[in-house]
Amino acid sequence: MKKTPENIKHEIEKLVKDLNYHCYRYYVLDSPVISDEEYDRSYRRLKELEERYGYILPDSPTQRVGAPPLEKFEKVKHTEPMLSLDNAFSYDEVKEFEHRIKRFLKSEEEISYTVEPKYDGLAIELTYRKGVLYRASTRGDGYEGEDVTLNIKTIKAVPLKIEGPGIPEEIDIRGEIYMDIDEFEALNRERGGKGEPAFANPRNAAAGAVRQLDSSVTAARKLNLACYGMGAAKGAEFKSQWEFVEWLKTVRFPVPSIIKFVTGAGEIISVIKEIEEKRKDFPFEADGAVIKVNEFDLQQKLGVKTREPRWAIAYKFPAHQGVAGIKEIIASVGRTGAITPVALLEPVRIGGVTVSRSTLHNWDEIQRKDIRVGDRVVVERAGDVIPHVIAVIKDERTGNERPFPPPVKCPVCGASVEKEEGAVAFRCIGLNCTAQVQERIKHYASRSAMDIEGLGEKNVELLYRKGLVRHFVDIYRLRKEDLLELPRFAEKSAQNLIDAIGRSRKTTLARFLYSLGILHVGEYAAKLLAKNFRDIEELYRIKPGRIIEIKQMGEKIADSVSRFFNDPENLNTLKTLQHTGLEISNPDYEGAKPERRPFAGLTFVITGTMPRSRKEIKALIEGMGGHVSGSVSGNTDYLVLGESPGSKFKKAQSFGVKTISYEELLKMVEERGSVASRQ
Repeated sequence: MKKTPENIKHEIEKLVKDLNYHCYRYYVLDSPVISDEEYDRSYRRLKELEERYGYILPDSPTQRVGAPPLEKFEKVKHTEPMLSLDNAFSYDEVKEFEHRIKRFLKSEEEISYTVEPKYDGLAIELTYRKGVLYRASTRGDGYEGEDVTLNIKTIKAVPLKIEGPGIPEEIDIRGEIYMDIDEFEALNRERGGKGEPAFANPRNAAAGAVRQLDSSVTAARKLNLACYGMGAAKGAEFKSQWEFVEWLKTVRFPVPSIIKFVTGAGEIISVIKEIEEKRKDFPFEADGAVIKVNEFDLQQKLGVKTREPRWAIAYKFPAHQGVAGIKEIIASVGRTGAITPVALLEPVRIGGVTVSRSTLHNWDEIQRKDIRVGDRVVVERAGDVIPHVIAVIKDERTGNERPFPPPVKCPVCGASVEKEEGAVAFRCIGLNCTAQVQERIKHYASRSAMDIEGLGEKNVELLYRKGLVRHFVDIYRLRKEDLLELPRFAEKSAQNLIDAIGRSRKTTLARFLYSLGILHVGEYAAKLLAKNFRDIEELYRIKPGRIIEIKQMGEKIADSVSRFFNDPENLNTLKTLQHTGLEISNPDYEGAKPERRPFAGLTFVITGTMPRSRKEIKALIEGMGGHVSGSVSGNTDYLVLGESPGSKFKKAQSFGVKTISYEELLKMVEERGSVASRQ
């Protein structure tokens, strides 16, 4: 490979530095100094240079997304335990906290503290080695968490490299991953439109996003970070919490929106009152305030008691609750067919808002809490946002209350309903369910599916409302003259859509399978199916056991695919679709030319910095029939090792996995490829 010219290296390094600075201005300071267009232009230039020359810095913003899905999260032991905090629920308990500290220290001298909002999110530890983000891990049980580095790198507020003075040799920086309330509400609206259960609160939404095996899902959710603490550190000489937070700000880490330096319980309580007053205007959810002894040497003397530090406490704000009667319970159906029970309540004012509906999440939750129509219930606005039922007032039952049983048939279309083993949601499996159809059509036409340009959200809604498209099949029956009668279409836009629909008639089996929106079948699973089945007809009436035989296919996907292709209505729809002129090719099928796939059956894992982008290396391996996994296991055949590898190298050694360099991989490709071509 050609050496990257020095002038190109300098340009890439400058672009990375500038883009990271502008990310900090935008996502941490909320004070951008360039336009989105200027940022995008620089980002595209950086990506172009990286792909052309293979010179990629570890803190490049292009490395925030694009990693392959993991099979599972690796466990990580914290160097210093991530302890939970004791709680205080009254000002008297805050005063007692200070008294305990003074008794323990046997001193009546004034003690300084820091006070900050208690973010209701997911605790995270960011480990930096020589200033570069090495690993991100969850709290877990406090002593051992999970490695979520790939997901955390997608969060724009997380620095990939520490920029500034006093960079320690190694440091664990602790903080909270959270989701702003506006983003949380938008996410739940989107999930509701798809028929997916709503998240109970922003904390659950943030935790769910961080624990996705596919980092692209995390990237799609807008998460934030607030850093507030330090774990283990080498080469750091901070004397106090206040000094540490000031350094965090200097080196561009996001810190709590309010942090005050105070002396004594009286000043602590004044700041708590200030935070509680400002809480209603915070863009994020805060459920209290955190008080910490400021001086690190005093923290060391105070130590810990069981699982909590003696030097910190969390003051918890009271939750907003109300009591209401359940007038009725209804079942709501979304795009994926998920059926969610919703309680219709007698209107009740909670935290200044009138609440008349509450999600009940699922039937397991209904059964656990024994919720019935007619019950009087305690309703809480979780995080002052989403109302949910936290308890039934059983003492007020009259005997007229009635249970709300799980659905046997879809409440909208009457199709069969399923509940997977180990899952909580009931789902309608009808392909033509009207509650799901608009979202299904949007998915069918999306870029990664049938790629019908011009058939986006607004046009789908318009065509559905006018009765022109009520199903996938109707797309191929559209005429230009039909479109010209609609308000959003002129001669050119109508013709463009008709042309795009025409182009979509030629597609691949992988795209077509993904477009159908089969539960659990994403792009990767669709590609795997295409590799193992010649055409769509081979999947008709398929048994789950045949799917499970495919490497990387689990029981959930197998059961879902089997149910879909054994439903008579779905099969009739597929046949009708094919009669509209669809031409489905399958270039991915491995059975046709096995001799040209010399890596078939082999699993590779890539780690460390490579001369080329991981996307290119993955494409190279998959082009030879191999599979690229995001984590090392006993099923891994080769670890492709680059510079500065992470924990995957040690794990590969423990499993006895063969390690090869990028150059050795190229040699394998050349040797096996030449053998295959001679066969």
